[in-house]
Amino acid sequence: MTNIFGLAGWRPAAAYAAAATCPPYDVIKPGSRLEALLRANGSSLYHVTLGQRPAAAWAELLERGVMLPDELPGFYVYEQSYGGQRRLGVLAAVEVTPYERREIIRHEKTFDDKVRGRIALMEETGAVTEPIWLLTRAGIGELLAAVAAGEPLYQFTSDFQGESELSGIQNRIFKVAADSERGEALAAMIRAEALYVADGHHRYHSALRMGLRHCIAYICQADHARIQAYNRVIRGRRPFGEIRDQLPLRPAPVFDTPARHQFILRGRDGCWSYQAERVNEADPVERLDCRILERTLYPLLGLEHSLINDPAYFDYYPEQDLGRMERAVDEGSYDLAVALHPVSPAELMAVADAGIVNPDIVMPEKSTFFAPKILSGLIVIPTERRK
Repeated sequence: MTNIFGLAGWRPAAAYAAAATCPPYDVIKPGSRLEALLRANGSSLYHVTLGQRPAAAWAELLERGVMLPDELPGFYVYEQSYGGQRRLGVLAAVEVTPYERREIIRHEKTFDDKVRGRIALMEETGAVTEPIWLLTRAGIGELLAAVAAGEPLYQFTSDFQGESELSGIQNRIFKVAADSERGEALAAMIRAEALYVADGHHRYHSALRMGLRHCIAYICQADHARIQAYNRVIRGRRPFGEIRDQLPLRPAPVFDTPARHQFILRGRDGCWSYQAERVNEADPVERLDCRILERTLYPLLGLEHSLINDPAYFDYYPEQDLGRMERAVDEGSYDLAVALHPVSPAELMAVADAGIVNPDIVMPEKSTFFAPKILSGLIVIPTERRK
């Protein structure tokens, strides 16, 4: 169903693979220590994806030999090892097609300001710099594992000094020529199934709006993807202490990831949990815990949906950052931290499938955090518009 091709463009020189690669632009918070670390690294693709002078930064990386041309089209099998776990996926060029063709299936809304920013970057640099993340039902894992039994093109450990979930991950990348037997077999397996956008909706929508022929995609088996809960810290218009009695709260021993349809709340004076009641399991959106939370807790705090992207009231953290959330509450930045159960890939794909019939059906905003993320900078391709 979906046309995929080998990638050809630029990739890091072997000596610069660790230094050139960086987390995706949308998880680098302005003013954070992570941003400061990346800014201090003159070889990082960060200077292209988020820097003040992206075209000049890109030209400098090419001039210095940090990024080198590679014109032989290939698929890049990408292995990430972390905490005793391993995930395999493949970087490929995916044809950019309208959503109506049901080849690339989305589950989120996109926002014009972010789309305009990514288009401006591609127009200024002439390059597609970061991958989108796609899920497939195709059983590509065995073939990817066979490729990963060979000699890697790159092997390095990412070091972001603990400021990103990508810090400490061991990366190995293997190139498969697109016209090789394995390359053609891989392409045939992926083409047989629709692809679901896991992460990078704004990057894909930017490529679509810009009229690009191809974008960069990281593709993995859906059942191999891990979604973390996307937890939140909240400052309500009403204090939590005033509305606490209106929820069926029970004391919780620790602030941790709860069971499905349960929520753990951490205030400055304690930790509680409550269980959702009367969940409509037949509705792919209404059964999601982030939507249940929005129905049960937010109205009591005087908060409506329009405020969920306002940092005066909300901020969001993946579940590995539970300790940071507690500190945000203890220091008074927010009043309440809430831990949720993570969305499963099957739940996400059910929403996306429902959205094919009704485009108004989408995942609630700030509902998923795929982890670990995909490094930016492993491959960069030139922009190519449709004629």
